[in-house]
Amino acid sequence: MSTITTPFELEDFAPMLQQSAGDGTSAKPSADVEALLRRVEALEKKAAEAPDPTAMNLLVFDGSRDRLLAAFVMATGAAACGFNVRMFFTFWGTAALKKSGPQIGKKTLVERAFGWMLPCGVGATRLSKMDMCGIGRALMDREMRNKNVANLEQLIKTAAELQVRISVCEMSMQLMGIRREELIDYPELSYCGVATFADLAAAANTTLFI
Repeated sequence: MSTITTPFELEDFAPMLQQSAGDGTSAKPSADVEALLRRVEALEKKAAEAPDPTAMNLLVFDGSRDRLLAAFVMATGAAACGFNVRMFFTFWGTAALKKSGPQIGKKTLVERAFGWMLPCGVGATRLSKMDMCGIGRALMDREMRNKNVANLEQLIKTAAELQVRISVCEMSMQLMGIRREELIDYPELSYCGVATFADLAAAANTTLFI
């Protein structure tokens, strides 16, 4: 006995049930068919509200180089497999998306202090462990080149080619005094708040925190 599992099959089956319900052959089968129609309708509604199995969200909180590498490796890998991937950058992750160069615009002393203390550009990000004042960073960069492993800049470029979307937390930008003009040039870059991310997380089958 086959099982009806997809909304398309349910929609095809519903007219047959309605025709059977209205043929007037007997009262009991008609009641049973009406109950079955209600169940079909409920299943269709549930299927329409189910999370998208091909959608993946990555919430990037940390701005360390190794964790950014992990985030973009997962994002590009999933996108290459056909997933619709969105990355949501917040707090320290937001600062990692800044361009290299001087700060832009009028800022308070605290906002400028954030700019001085936080990395300016993905090339200035540090390792979360064994950075050793940049020695660990240099050793890892050398190993990645020797073993033909894509660096962070290359992964970001690949993410753009695979249409990975990036959203930046507006509250984090406001808190740290980061202007939109200071962020990297990225084709799918957008700005949103936690409410938008919550809606995206509810609609996706997978959400990861990094």
